[in-house]
Amino acid sequence: MYYEETLPITVLYIDDEASNLQAFAAVFRREFEVLTAQSAREGLEILAEKKVHVILCDQRMPEVTGVEFFEMILQRFPQPIRILITGYADINVVIDAINKGEVYKYLTKPWNDDDIRNFIIKAHEVYTLREENERLLQQVKENKEKLKAFGIDIHDIGD
Repeated sequence: MYYEETLPITVLYIDDEASNLQAFAAVFRREFEVLTAQSAREGLEILAEKKVHVILCDQRMPEVTGVEFFEMILQRFPQPIRILITGYADINVVIDAINKGEVYKYLTKPWNDDDIRNFIIKAHEVYTLREENERLLQQVKENKEKLKAFGIDIHDIGD
């Protein structure tokens, strides 16, 4: 399987309900590196200390909603792929999640373990592709600079 070859996928799950955090960790701790936080503040602290690939966040939390949390982290931590989880279906939340929080997936509670597992794996693939794109873009920039140093303009090179 893909995720076994690329371990560890680091997943942060933020939810104000401790029982949800415990259930999530119990199910997925053998497959992923699972980090949990019971508030947006705790989630921010973890992001500041640890490289996280995928963030799952509950929408309804006391201080900050999941969408608000994703909005907050976009500038400072844009790399993790974001998945919103909620027990309440609200089309406006879905729209905000997509437009403001730039979420990858929107899931409802109770969740299906296989769905979550697959979404995390797919989200990690997106994360990895984005990293690879950044690396390749950097390599192109470096190569352009090397060519300039030799007096070669890339616009002079034919197709």
